[in-house]
Amino acid sequence: MKRRAPSIWLTRLRSHHPLARLGPGLITGVADDDPSGIATYAQAGAAYGFGMLWTMVVAYPLMSAVQSMAARLGRVTGKGLAANIKAVFPAWILKALVALLLLANVLNIAADIAAMGEAAELVSGVSRQLMTILFVVATLGLQIFVPYHRYVVFLKWFTAALLSYAALLFVVHVPWTTALLATVVPRFRPDWSAATMIIAVFGTTISPYLFFWQASEEVEDMRCAAPLLENEAAAPAELRRIGWDTWTGMLYSDLSSYFIILATAVTLHAAGITQIDTAAQAASSLEPLAGRFASLLFATGILGVGMIGVPVLAGSAGYALCEAMGWRWGLERKASDARAFYGVITVSVLLALVIQYLPVSPMRALFWSAVVNGIVAVPLLIVLVILVSKASVMGPFTASRPIRWLGWAAAALMAAAAAGTFAGIA
Repeated sequence: MKRRAPSIWLTRLRSHHPLARLGPGLITGVADDDPSGIATYAQAGAAYGFGMLWTMVVAYPLMSAVQSMAARLGRVTGKGLAANIKAVFPAWILKALVALLLLANVLNIAADIAAMGEAAELVSGVSRQLMTILFVVATLGLQIFVPYHRYVVFLKWFTAALLSYAALLFVVHVPWTTALLATVVPRFRPDWSAATMIIAVFGTTISPYLFFWQASEEVEDMRCAAPLLENEAAAPAELRRIGWDTWTGMLYSDLSSYFIILATAVTLHAAGITQIDTAAQAASSLEPLAGRFASLLFATGILGVGMIGVPVLAGSAGYALCEAMGWRWGLERKASDARAFYGVITVSVLLALVIQYLPVSPMRALFWSAVVNGIVAVPLLIVLVILVSKASVMGPFTASRPIRWLGWAAAALMAAAAAGTFAGIA
């Protein structure tokens, strides 16, 4: 990918703007809590109360390790995840993984857009169909017409949306002793429903599209810098930055997810509401229990994180397919220089409108998209760990043994939950 030297404007922005100094880890962390994630965590809290809080404790080191491997791969090699898979594995593996990613992403984008329209209708009173169209136009306009180094600033401001779920805890009563005990001592019935919920939670937390996105964003952020394989002197500082950025961004994401489960556990579950069918229902159900402010906070959070999640989903699809096919790619390129890349983004987002005309509950679609992501993540995790373990790929910068162990643990856990889900369906 052609890289451009940073402009004077960008250099000054990086020097004086605190958000601009944060890397891809922050955006990736918040994109992890897209409307699909919010729906899944809300359903976990509503259905199981405090019984699923432990998943966030387990998820944090796993999600952080996986994303740090993806970021490290991009910065060390100067290539995205799909390009590295293409260089090491047989073509059929790359095609299968990219096809699965595209399928999961389109489903996820469609569900996210529908949930955003529904939440916007609740907040503004404007038709959800109209609001959905406006969101599609806004996300496509930002990605296609605004250069990445400016567009990324918008994304970073949207990360503040997750704070709304922390604010929820100030307007509801939380029995902290009981909640913290349940966090470290899991209590739930190990059956098919629990297995499905667990894979949904981990599927939306350790999502395949985030692997592709963060690896490619590290390449985007390099601009005119050389990969670490060609500039080993820069490695210590860059790898420290990746570690801090990724683990911090994932902590922000993980705590926000924890707060969503906790807030819905002490409101919806406590009131006997154990099934969430729509985004509007999840938000409106909070109103009689915690007040209008809590309802608006929940709905507004869906809108804010959706404005990050949808571009990340569409962008990761563009990165993966274009790297696999050898086409030009990059959000820093003009649309005329990367027609296929922006074409993939456009088609992915426009397909999201289809869900408006299907008799499918947006919230249920969001939940099952998380299940699909959990299943697709298993082979991708295996491939990622193998890549960052190979000296032929990473040179002297292979991932540490503890990080690789966490990667294998994530793959094993999600594979076990997927097997439990399939066994229950059968």
